[in-house]
Amino acid sequence: MVGPPRMGKPADSIFKMKELSKAPVTRRRIGEEAEGQRIDNYLLRVSKGVPKSHIYRILRSGEVRVNSKRVGPEYRLHMGDEVRIPPLQLDLDHKPVVPVGREHRIAYEDEGLLVVNKPSGMAVHGGSGVSFGVIEQLRRQRPQARLLELAHRLDRETSGLLLVAKKRTTLTALHEMFRTGRIKKRYLALVKGRWREPLRHVRFALLKYLNEAGERRVSVSGEGKAAHSIVRLLARWENFSLVGVALETGRTHQIRVHLAHLGFPLCGDDKYGDFALNKVLQKQGLDRMFLHAAQLEFDHPATGERLELTAELPADLQNFLSRLDAHEKRDYGAELPISGV
Repeated sequence: MVGPPRMGKPADSIFKMKELSKAPVTRRRIGEEAEGQRIDNYLLRVSKGVPKSHIYRILRSGEVRVNSKRVGPEYRLHMGDEVRIPPLQLDLDHKPVVPVGREHRIAYEDEGLLVVNKPSGMAVHGGSGVSFGVIEQLRRQRPQARLLELAHRLDRETSGLLLVAKKRTTLTALHEMFRTGRIKKRYLALVKGRWREPLRHVRFALLKYLNEAGERRVSVSGEGKAAHSIVRLLARWENFSLVGVALETGRTHQIRVHLAHLGFPLCGDDKYGDFALNKVLQKQGLDRMFLHAAQLEFDHPATGERLELTAELPADLQNFLSRLDAHEKRDYGAELPISGV
């Protein structure tokens, strides 16, 4: 009588390994969309569903070859490179199903660049308990696209303009432009309290850490990295202020932490905000963080043309401001302009 295996891998795993051994080796020729990308990131992109640990194992073992030579994970691809990829085991049990969903609102698009008006409540990418985000959904909606990669990130609850590259050269250029401060980002935020100064430069170094629950947090600390926000008062009520924030640096949670540290937490912020106030605001119609990426201004990386892109406040945030006007006296700002943030 033959029974199930008593030791070693389960029978279904043995079956998968046998099937894997029959899979063919893949050879890919590198084009413009992958030129300059690290080989490890390239393999992660073209091998969806394969665990990251497996990618690095096949690189260490030499099973991946570029132009018939072994390479390390830091190798950067060149146009015309031939990449040998061995049979890969997909993590089928954990591969997320990405729904097509609604088409995202597009603020700008050309052959190398896509600017999406991201809705609040949607992550920009999958991970950390989120099975998919904007970028995975865009790839599902545009299967013909050779490349779609995030050029920067927005918090899940933040709405507004999000840059996506459609070419590797565009992505590299945008990363360099962000690094050197040549892309101007401006946000609209509603804060608790009466902001007094028409314009203030806020410079507090920020340090990332993990709290007791293992969640990522940021605090003002002399041991952190330099961070610079420019805050402009746009409108003020009895208990709230609408401010425009221009970022001179792009640190994690920079606006949220800078304003909270000054005693002006963002309305609806569930990490650094006034939690008791947030509950009251929820009942009054604000069920999200009031932070919106309203403007992007930069020179197009390919043409040099100056782009000035604007995303108006979403209806839920605009409606809440109208509610404020109905219940509280506004004593600063006759209008609520997007321009001049």
